[in-house]
Amino acid sequence: MKIAARIDPERQRYYTRQGWWGTRTLLDHWNETVQRYGDRRYVCGDNGVWLTYRQVDGYAGRLAAYLRENGVECGDVAAIQLPNWTAYCVAYVAGLKAGAVLHLISRNTEKSELADLLTRSGAKALVCPTSFRGLDYEAALSNYRRDIPSLRCVVLVDEQEPARSGHTTLTQVLKTCRPLDASPKADANDVAALLNTSGTTGSPKIVMITHNNILFSETQFNRELGVTQDDIMFMPAPLHHATGFHHGLIAPMLAGAGVVLQQRFQREQAVRLILREQCTYSMGATPFVYDILQEMERTGVRLPSMKFFLCGGAHVPRSLVRRGMDLGLPICEVYGSTESPPHAFVPVAEAEKLAGSVSGRPMGGVEVRLVDGNGRDVPPGVKGEEWSRGPNVFVGYLGDQAATDQALHAGGWFASGDLCVGDEAGNLRVVGRKKEIIIRGGENLSIHRIRETLEGCPGVADCAVVGKPDPRFGERICACVVPEAGRTVTLQDLLGYVSANHVPKYLWPEMVEIVDAIPRTESGKIKCCSLVREIQARDREGANSR
Repeated sequence: MKIAARIDPERQRYYTRQGWWGTRTLLDHWNETVQRYGDRRYVCGDNGVWLTYRQVDGYAGRLAAYLRENGVECGDVAAIQLPNWTAYCVAYVAGLKAGAVLHLISRNTEKSELADLLTRSGAKALVCPTSFRGLDYEAALSNYRRDIPSLRCVVLVDEQEPARSGHTTLTQVLKTCRPLDASPKADANDVAALLNTSGTTGSPKIVMITHNNILFSETQFNRELGVTQDDIMFMPAPLHHATGFHHGLIAPMLAGAGVVLQQRFQREQAVRLILREQCTYSMGATPFVYDILQEMERTGVRLPSMKFFLCGGAHVPRSLVRRGMDLGLPICEVYGSTESPPHAFVPVAEAEKLAGSVSGRPMGGVEVRLVDGNGRDVPPGVKGEEWSRGPNVFVGYLGDQAATDQALHAGGWFASGDLCVGDEAGNLRVVGRKKEIIIRGGENLSIHRIRETLEGCPGVADCAVVGKPDPRFGERICACVVPEAGRTVTLQDLLGYVSANHVPKYLWPEMVEIVDAIPRTESGKIKCCSLVREIQARDREGANSR
């Protein structure tokens, strides 16, 4: 099926008049970059092998020819399910050259959900590994391929293991196919990519992003951060997210810069990669930067080439920002979502002054409102739901008009569901989610705020907060704690800490659950539902043993 976007004509005219939207596509910009910077290094795997822009272009042309030969036409969907390999760049550029819409899928998506996503997008092609980290993608093909009637071809990337069952591999394609002679012409307002929401509750929604959406976002991002062709990004985050795809692949490409990929994040290797390749900036969720700082503190190593680390996807603690400053690595919080890709960030020059006290300031061209439950603007200092509007905002959820209408309001405003407080300078601070609350005795308590009060507690390596059912109060505050190695953490430890820090009593935890790890999405958001299920299972097991 062809992917069609419904764009508000008034907003389209306005963004075009402002020069924020144009007629050029991602492929047009790619071709220009190859022409200008063809012999410059574009992408490097953690094996140290770089590919230039011209090399990626040549490989992608051959894969594009194969896709076209196998029925992928302009506007059809080509799915990519790959780790952070250089082949990801070959696959996405090939999709652009074939005129396809790119459906970016997590490498960890299981076959039942994968079949559902590919069916919903009507994907005609899939590029995936033969195997990766113990997962046999090739064997799984036989289980789900027949369930996806739209799927015409699969190309297995045999980077780590050869194919066994006669499936077409990228190696074969690059050896046998001639580059595509001419690329079909897409429109800049066509959908360029489909990204899936994190799916912490229910089935993931499929977010539609146009060429103009991505080009505005990343051009503006580069401009405000000062990214040039001399920069090298370190990208440990998965490439199917807005962080990895938009900021890790597209933004460097637009600047003629380079990107170093890490296929599996490990802090020791991350520091070595940054030092070896002289990376100048990075972006990812808090676990990445937390671990890198831990490694710097452990070894005494410093990263002098790094100008800043952009950190988003979850709240960035003030203590983390200050640790980064002490170690010479400025940490700037970034705020946004898949539907409205990071559109606010802390300017590098103000990182130390703001020190984790704000989540960002909207970048040029993006408008932000904080509204109450009736959609009325709230004044600075008052909590409200964050709405954003701009040339970066998505154009709808694929096949789900009801969800689109609920999220996209009149005039192009996207309702994020995030609760924020603003100040007179236009800074935003995320204080929670509309639905991430504990209702205790009829009072709504922010999970985000309670968790903040526990940050820095001695003996606590990581923590999360959930509501635990209670017959009297409805819910009670339950702290889920990962203790530091060799330490024990009790409820009294937590209460002593919050009391000493003068935390209001209504925010004090009432019980504690010790867990091995806090489950998170790949973008760093805590999976509260997974924690709740684990605690419920423990309670059932305890009841059965009595």
